[in-house]
Amino acid sequence: MARRKREPLRMCLGCREMRAKKELIRLVRTADGTVEVDPTGKRAGRGAYVCRQASCLDLALQARRLEKALRHGVAAETVEKLRKEIEEFAGGI
Repeated sequence: MARRKREPLRMCLGCREMRAKKELIRLVRTADGTVEVDPTGKRAGRGAYVCRQASCLDLALQARRLEKALRHGVAAETVEKLRKEIEEFAGGI
């Protein structure tokens, strides 16, 4: 009998719900210190996950969970850029 592979679960930083990894958007802090959306989920760097809703990103920022998870401060212009990228990424699916 063939075994079924387990689907990896990750926690959203905003709503704090466990979801399948492919349902979430990965944010990554790269080696040069920038924070970007990782559509592949495989880029090198420190990663954190949020749902495909802007409200979850807002909750993660408000509670400073994103900064803690990435171990790095997130600038205001970076937040706006992330918001736009998340909206584009979520809209394309």
